[in-house]
Amino acid sequence: MALTTKDIRNVVLLGHSGSGKTSFSETMLFESGAIKRRGSIEGKSTVSDFTNIEQTKGYSIFSTLMHVKWKNSKINIIDTPGSDDFVGEVISSMKVADTSMMILNAANGVEVGTEILWEYTQKFKTPTIFVVSQMDHDKADFEATLDQARNRFGPKVLPVQYTTTAGVGFNSIIDALRMVMYVFNDEGGKPEKHDIPESEMGRAQEMHNALVEAAAENDETLMEKFFEEGSLNESELAEGLTIALANQEIYPVFICSAERNMGSGRIMGFINDIAPSPADRADAPLTNGETLACDASGDLAVFIYKTLSEPQVGMVSYFKVYSGTLAAGNDLINHSNSGQERLNQIYVAEGKNRTSVDNLIAGDIGVTVKLKNSHTNDTLHAKAAPFEVEHIDFPSPRIRAAVQPGSKGEMEKLMKALHQIEEEDPTLIIEQSATLKQTILHAQGQLHLDIIKYRVEKVNNLVMEFEQPKIPYRETITKLANESYRHKKQSGGSGQFAEVHMRIEPFYQGMPPTKDLTIRSASEEELPWGGFMIFQWCIVGGSIDSKYINAIKKGIMQQMEEGPLTGSHCQNIRVSIYDGKMHAVDSNDMAFMIASAQAFKNAFEKSAPQLLEPIYDLEILCSDTVMGDVMGDLQTRRAIIQGMDSDGHYQKIKAKVPLSELYQYSSSLRSLTQGRAKFIREFAEYNSVSHDIQQKIVNSYKSELQEA
Repeated sequence: MALTTKDIRNVVLLGHSGSGKTSFSETMLFESGAIKRRGSIEGKSTVSDFTNIEQTKGYSIFSTLMHVKWKNSKINIIDTPGSDDFVGEVISSMKVADTSMMILNAANGVEVGTEILWEYTQKFKTPTIFVVSQMDHDKADFEATLDQARNRFGPKVLPVQYTTTAGVGFNSIIDALRMVMYVFNDEGGKPEKHDIPESEMGRAQEMHNALVEAAAENDETLMEKFFEEGSLNESELAEGLTIALANQEIYPVFICSAERNMGSGRIMGFINDIAPSPADRADAPLTNGETLACDASGDLAVFIYKTLSEPQVGMVSYFKVYSGTLAAGNDLINHSNSGQERLNQIYVAEGKNRTSVDNLIAGDIGVTVKLKNSHTNDTLHAKAAPFEVEHIDFPSPRIRAAVQPGSKGEMEKLMKALHQIEEEDPTLIIEQSATLKQTILHAQGQLHLDIIKYRVEKVNNLVMEFEQPKIPYRETITKLANESYRHKKQSGGSGQFAEVHMRIEPFYQGMPPTKDLTIRSASEEELPWGGFMIFQWCIVGGSIDSKYINAIKKGIMQQMEEGPLTGSHCQNIRVSIYDGKMHAVDSNDMAFMIASAQAFKNAFEKSAPQLLEPIYDLEILCSDTVMGDVMGDLQTRRAIIQGMDSDGHYQKIKAKVPLSELYQYSSSLRSLTQGRAKFIREFAEYNSVSHDIQQKIVNSYKSELQEA
């Protein structure tokens, strides 16, 4: 029987680090018969964590695509990293998934990583199933975990299963949907079906009724039958739950032990029976505001959600067929660059193993290799149907570090290696700052940076060192100053002569016009680095010809690009040229550039110059138990606390912190909280630096100039 879009299930595994996602995916593969033997993380033999770096580190770094056949369905499974340092892998996977499975560690309950991942499920409107794993852990507590989930995520969290044997002796699951108790032997696998004990029948029936009500609420016909008969048959219940799950009206909760292979088969059965297919989801949004239905008979559209470079293979592209049927050898157009791509071979994936297939239908996920110029977020489409699927919106970086090669001669090789990683990882941004004279990596966290360093050194055989990045300060002034400068140079033949009289003053939006000068013309320059420069031409009587205006402005801008205090950009200054002199023979553009630049520099030093530093909004999510330590650390970083709020059973701290105080903050927060806190940061504003700190920065800059 041919596979249809209705038969496909795309499932992404989510969870905090250590929740058991990789072990659970391994058990799903084994239980379905996709693999003959279960691997382990300790044995470096799992299908999911197959790269050398993941096996060396012992945790997931990349998302991994796998698939199983279960009953009528093909279930595509994407295992994702637990650390939010690799959030790009998670978000790209969620883009193409139709159901998320949130794995909760039964010993730890709802962790801070779970909270963040939950926000993404709401953003993508992804139907979500909770799986409480590691039920055989000696500290497993299903009831506490369920209570936490319901307190944090609301009453739509409905348990389908529970157990009376949590802990080391875990061997049974009471299923309230099918009203049966599954009992496992020590090896796990297929359980025996038993009647629910009389002592548990009351609770099981109550849970069953809640599921029936949830199923009936989303369909008027089912609701009428439920009111008339008080129950629904199995097919009606499945129909109602499919609608409820697809609309995020319920979040079912299952339990399992992946290590002992207990419960995964029942969960896959639920995915087969109840989880929505790609055809059941809302049409995909396009960049032009329209939508695209997931229809195998429609025009072909393929979206690349991930790219990865493999040794001896080159660039590997992971994609989802959003519409139509893709056949090997199809010629498609890349919407972003209008280039043509031929997909000579298409594959289905089982971790590192790939199997060639002739075609993939709408809704399915596959792999291809050696595309010429197509990357993550690109849409490939038929020539006659120029669709572009809405792009993945990746989060902004949270930390920065400057990099240096082991030797100056290796800089070009280092940049090539880094740009290769940047091409695969949209959450990494490489900045080659001419102003700071540093190459700066903007990343998600220290672990993210460490993995980049590992890849550069192990894969490319290069040495890369991190160093503290410089701060992009800004310079401005706080009072008015008048200054003049005469440039005169005579060296035989034509000389150089220019004299400029200049006023500079602090500028702010809504500032009243100058009253004591006659303004002949004015321009407002919005500076590339932020802020403004207002230029006023106030020459009366022709002491300087207006043909020199551009040269004078250019001289001023040269000084503003490299300010007198620290060599940083200047901003928010109003400059008025009100007098000067010129010579009929010796005056030229160069002379006026030099004169205006020197006049500006001298005036700046008289105008009570002020150094500005970048301030960031910082938002931290942490537990009550570590909140005091986090607050104490913030106080040492010149932070201004903006507020504290409860977010579920976590605390959210909002603060404004200077960028200079955020170096290695990711590592510090991880150490303070044992990895149980998360943060995001976003540029807020530039603000004045205190006098004592400004003096230290200026003195340090002067010392660097002397040493250079």
